Order: sequence, then structure tokens, then C-alpha cells
Amino acid sequence: MSSDDGWYDEAAGPLVRPYTITSGRTPAGTARLDLSTQVMTLRSEQEPAGLGPEHVAIVQLCRHPVSIAEIAVYVKIPLGVVRVLVGDLIERGLVITRSPAHHPAQSPDLETLQAVLDGLIKY
Repeated sequence: MSSDDGWYDEAAGPLVRPYTITSGRTPAGTARLDLSTQVMTLRSEQEPAGLGPEHVAIVQLCRHPVSIAEIAVYVKIPLGVVRVLVGDLIERGLVITRSPAHHPAQSPDLETLQAVLDGLIKY
């Protein structure tokens, strides 16, 4: 959603309350979507009908993987609203998500982290 749409005013902020966009729904009913969850639009020959402007903005933005946090920044709506809207798009089969894997075995060890910290302090 661009700043030209009329839904967002740089000085005043959003012109529509977040609960209006989601019809009062909260992210509790959606799949677990954290800040770093990547969202990507599935290929479609045409724009799906019946989507709100925020849904359309997310579908267009996510032609390449974009995190939940980035969507909130680019579309200029709160994270909770983004989670609800992405949940809607998942249910309609318009987007897929991928959460980053958190494997303790792949985490950097303390020695590596200390070396990075030491390197940053030098500069």
C-alpha cells in the first residue's frame, strides 16, 4: 500500500482503525506467525476477487519472500493486523509461509560469538 492510497497519512498515521481492517479479529486464531516468518505469494494468473486493499497489498508485496515484520513496515499496519491478514491469505491458499528453523545444534557457539564481538569492538 503506498502513501498515495489515502489509507495512511504521514502526519496523522493510519486513517482506519486496525480493528476495522480485521473486523475485530485478533491473531490468536491464526497459525503461529512470528516476526521472522517468511511469506510468499503463490503464483496466480489473476488477482483474486473479494480481497480488501490491505490483502491485495500483501499479495503484491510478497511475490518474493518477505517477513511478517517487513510486511508491517511496508504496508504500514500493526503486526497483529498483519498476522490476521496473512492468516486470511493462508486460508484462501494465496500465500505460503516458512518459519525459520531454530536448531540448537546449528547455533553459533560462545567462542564464535565472542570473536565477532571482539571484531566489532576493534572497529
